[in-house]
Amino acid sequence: MRKTEFAFWTFLMMAGLAGVTTVMNVTNGNSATSPNAELYKQLDLFGDVFERVRSDYVEKPDDTLLIENAINGMLSALDPHSSYLSPKNFKDMQVQTRGEFGGLGIEVTMENGVIKVVSPIDDTPASRAGILANDLITHLDNEQINGLTLEQAVEKMRGPVNTPINLTVVRKGREEPFDVKVTRDVIRINPVKARAEDDVAYIKVSTFNEQTHAMLVKSMEQLRKEIGPKLRGYIIDLRNNPGGLLDQAISVSDDFLEQGAIVLTKGRNNEETQRAQARPGDTSEGKPVVILINGGSASASEIVAGALQDHKRATIIGTRSFGKGSVQTIIPLGSTNGAIRLTTARYYTPSNRSIQAKGIDPDIVVEQELPDDLKEKIANEKPRGEASLRGHLRNPDGSKATPSEGENGAAAAPEEPAKEESGSLAYVPKEAEKDTQLQYALRFLRGTATEANVAKPATPPAAPATDTAKPATVPN
Repeated sequence: MRKTEFAFWTFLMMAGLAGVTTVMNVTNGNSATSPNAELYKQLDLFGDVFERVRSDYVEKPDDTLLIENAINGMLSALDPHSSYLSPKNFKDMQVQTRGEFGGLGIEVTMENGVIKVVSPIDDTPASRAGILANDLITHLDNEQINGLTLEQAVEKMRGPVNTPINLTVVRKGREEPFDVKVTRDVIRINPVKARAEDDVAYIKVSTFNEQTHAMLVKSMEQLRKEIGPKLRGYIIDLRNNPGGLLDQAISVSDDFLEQGAIVLTKGRNNEETQRAQARPGDTSEGKPVVILINGGSASASEIVAGALQDHKRATIIGTRSFGKGSVQTIIPLGSTNGAIRLTTARYYTPSNRSIQAKGIDPDIVVEQELPDDLKEKIANEKPRGEASLRGHLRNPDGSKATPSEGENGAAAAPEEPAKEESGSLAYVPKEAEKDTQLQYALRFLRGTATEANVAKPATPPAAPATDTAKPATVPN
């Protein structure tokens, strides 16, 4: 339905741009009485501006770019998360959510105009070809990298599987640059990293792409075997996880739940309301679970944290999450026209609380200790969350749709919406021993945690809802 509606309005827009207003008036009857007369006038105005820019701007503009920017302006004015995706950006977004692409298997950065290898990924073409961390790549297929952006260089290194590329490498300890021929293969972005912290399984989930659920289950199984009978529980680290696919967040939540609702999505109309329901089976076998969150935990991360918190299946530790409680649907516009990312629903936790512009409050608030230089840098900065974004959707909790009548028949003012909160800090140190939140979580699972440097726990959530409906699977 939405695709049809979008195509219809695109037709109206393009008709206005082409000046075909007479056809629209004939088709829709008397323009003076048509309910859409004002809309057609605005489309005429847009068409007039477009033609004036094309004819009078100081330089000849790119018509395609003008249209793309106009569409993006319309969408970005709705909220911070609706936007137009050009064909290239749409392709890049698909790579991110799919979690795999044709490439070499190296993490890179730009340094002094050349590509620096941060690290090769194990068992990939780059690692098998002998590429090492700190190698400098100066040429791709004998063409200089100097002058390219990091994104452009990465795009050149990616490509169809089984196609070769020649890298010119400068390596410390070797006097002359040398060439390395690498054949591209399928590279999978691993969104899950796990390790044993003695008797605790620590799992870091960095994003929710198509690989996340399968990788999480695999990591849990491996750690359960590695740690053995002394396993005390799991720490699922969702700090600085910006979200991703909604169906993956549902699957990850389901891994720890036996029954009950996971998330509720509500669109503009009641018939668009959907509820995802947990299925029997707890992958963690009932072991205690801690979820770590901070100001960088958003969207799908908040779905997981909110679901497990409402069901009292996990203890949430850290600081308030970002507060992105809206669902974006990706609507393709044809093979060469890109797509639009459109906010189509809000999501709610099982106890029917909206996270939008509020975030998830942890059960135990643990502030991350900051190094002195960072303290000085952010001393006068307020942490940013969804509520800090211009044009963000308001949190609907606690507000009335229409004013009600007061004691004397006068219309009473609507209730104030639920308080919106700014985010919290998103700093996580690289060294585990300096990670205040992680260390507290470990002590918590081992029963040795104290209340030192820990704020008052958040108010416990209400009992979760349990009715069923078709699970929501739209991208987030």
